[in-house]
Amino acid sequence: MSSSQSGPVSKNARAVAAKLLDRVERDGAYANLVLASAELPDRDAGLITELVYGVTRMRRALDYLIDGFVSDPPDLTTRNLLRIGAYQLHMLDTPAYAAVSETVEAAPRRQRGFVNAVLRRVADMEPAWSTEAVRLSYPDWMVERLEADLGATEAHAALEQMNKPAPVTARPDGYVQDRASQWVAELVDPQPGERVLDMCAGPGGKATALASSSATVVAADHRQHRASLVAANAAKTGASLAGVVAADGCHPPFRPHSFDRVLVDAPCTGLGVLGRRADARWRVGPNDVEELARLQTKLVRAAFNLVRPEGVVIYSVCTMTKAETAAIDDAVAQERPDAVAVPIANRDPRWRPHSRGALILPQDHNTDGMFVAKYRTPDR
Repeated sequence: MSSSQSGPVSKNARAVAAKLLDRVERDGAYANLVLASAELPDRDAGLITELVYGVTRMRRALDYLIDGFVSDPPDLTTRNLLRIGAYQLHMLDTPAYAAVSETVEAAPRRQRGFVNAVLRRVADMEPAWSTEAVRLSYPDWMVERLEADLGATEAHAALEQMNKPAPVTARPDGYVQDRASQWVAELVDPQPGERVLDMCAGPGGKATALASSSATVVAADHRQHRASLVAANAAKTGASLAGVVAADGCHPPFRPHSFDRVLVDAPCTGLGVLGRRADARWRVGPNDVEELARLQTKLVRAAFNLVRPEGVVIYSVCTMTKAETAAIDDAVAQERPDAVAVPIANRDPRWRPHSRGALILPQDHNTDGMFVAKYRTPDR
């Protein structure tokens, strides 16, 4: 967690944060969109943003701190104010007098005594967490799944890293893109004159990066609004794309074997990007893993049908579950035994070996978690 905010803070900053948090939980709004649409007072914008993102991430841990001192469940706004107070006390290291008094001041008058009493108890407690999932503030299934797939030590380190604000990295063209995603685009390695397809291109980060080569790059996405985002981002960055198409990647409208390289940056559970998507951990469910793995298998199968002999298929996902990484490679090995897996990790030390592909965990380089596999098809 980041250090406590310094300088004067207006009396209503925590009240503003609580109302925004209400929208995230009650209405299912996305934290980043709620913040983007809010008119935040300039001097308090940093604190409000920290509170909204931090409380959204750490919701489960904060409720554990609070609930030992609450007999009757409070209304949502009061609960969010208690979370805000507990977050300041135990995760921002804000002095107790400031965290308690300012949060009490933000509460409705009828709730101030209650908020004051609970937060004073929370301030004095030394947390004894019931489980790692509670301490780290993730759903049980998510922690258990990553423990099983990565081992407990690596899983906990990844989850811990994603509880910290993610770094912002801008490319030379101004496009903001995580470094691990940039490294995936590098691995596509398009050559001059080649035809390259980014099959699941929205919002356009990798497609616009690929367009900086001398290759002919086509971007596709099955949702029209995401295809529109690709076109908009190409215009912003000055990237020259040969075409942007709204198309179903499982049934692509392209001639077989018509591309030299196909990138499948597939839809996934996104468990590697929870550091920059504060509310995503509460939106993904255990059934999503297998459902998305089935889709990923179909997309990769379609990609092999589009690539020419001696062409290249690249599969990537911003997640870390075995079902969406190693198991997809297993499926390729079974369905396309003629395709050769191109070594990655032994040529690029930023990546660690994972099945026949390569993996980056968030704690490795303070990036998103990312998996990539690269295959070359036979000449005939």
